[in-house]
Amino acid sequence: MPSRYSTPAPATRAPARPLTLSLLLCGALLLAGASEAAPKREAKKKAAKAARPAASQVQTQAQRDPEPTPPAQCPPSAQAPSAEALQAAQERAADRGLLWRVSKDGRHAYLFGSIHIGKLDWAIPGPKMAAALQDSDMLALELDPGDPMVQQQMTAGLARRRLAPDAPLRQRLAQHEAEACLPKGTLAAIPHPLMQAFTLTLLAARWEGLDPAYAQEQVLSGMARSVQRTVVSLESVELQLNALLPKDKREAQQATAELLDLLERGQARPVLRRLAEAWERSDLDTLERYQDWCECARNAAERAQLQRLNDGRNPMLAERIDALIEAGHQPFAAVGALHMTGAQALPRLLEKRGYQVERLQ
Repeated sequence: MPSRYSTPAPATRAPARPLTLSLLLCGALLLAGASEAAPKREAKKKAAKAARPAASQVQTQAQRDPEPTPPAQCPPSAQAPSAEALQAAQERAADRGLLWRVSKDGRHAYLFGSIHIGKLDWAIPGPKMAAALQDSDMLALELDPGDPMVQQQMTAGLARRRLAPDAPLRQRLAQHEAEACLPKGTLAAIPHPLMQAFTLTLLAARWEGLDPAYAQEQVLSGMARSVQRTVVSLESVELQLNALLPKDKREAQQATAELLDLLERGQARPVLRRLAEAWERSDLDTLERYQDWCECARNAAERAQLQRLNDGRNPMLAERIDALIEAGHQPFAAVGALHMTGAQALPRLLEKRGYQVERLQ
């Protein structure tokens, strides 16, 4: 008997610490909130003030480093769309991503597999997603990038984990900063080298026509607030920072070097591109096979790391979504699409909690 979780047929359907591609997408949401959102001017000022001493120190050290080679050209970056571009995007609106309806005891909610980079067309909900949003009374995200409290906690959490990169890493980060066409010293405001590398990885997706400015969490959070819809975070900043950043300083430096290796070998962009293409097609099968093509599950250690970052967080996410529904809410819960895959996939966990789970797209 097929599971209620399964997709209905369409009517016409190494010794080194493994902190590289397995962290790529997990770090994306965090950076979307930490580096892109800045919902209020005051939050920006506080973040800049907190980062100033470290930035000054890094800039002083950087004065002794070789000057980075300027890039031959810059990647395209998101611009404020014109009224005409918005109208055209609305006319092309189509359903993308992964969407389920979950129901139990006369109550129901929606579960959406999101992606943390995007483009203008993806910011416009398709018919099914628009109907689900309209039918919901609350938006639930892993972390709400539009919440000033989340911004403050992120700033404080990163400040507590402040780590200056060693000289070789500092020079490599400076070169990548220049190649990303960022103003000199931009990365110094982020007080951890691994978070700086995450930022660079996300910005590299601009060469593929994808931009963290159009991350689904950014779009949905802004959309919900524009109609006075409640937005809640399913996780805490501390939980995500603990999952992403090694406590051991040497491991953190090594993880940063490994992520920069991926960028320099050109391996990060193809993985992001394939993930984004699968998401755009609502291709759950390809996402389910992520470990087969991500080059991030090549040994037991890497698989364990990926499990901790993805499956390991799902039981708590399922519990939080269940609690919101039990409290009488009808949430639209949007979390990263990879959380919808594997033995601990969120739809499966909710099914085990007694929900009927129906795949809508």
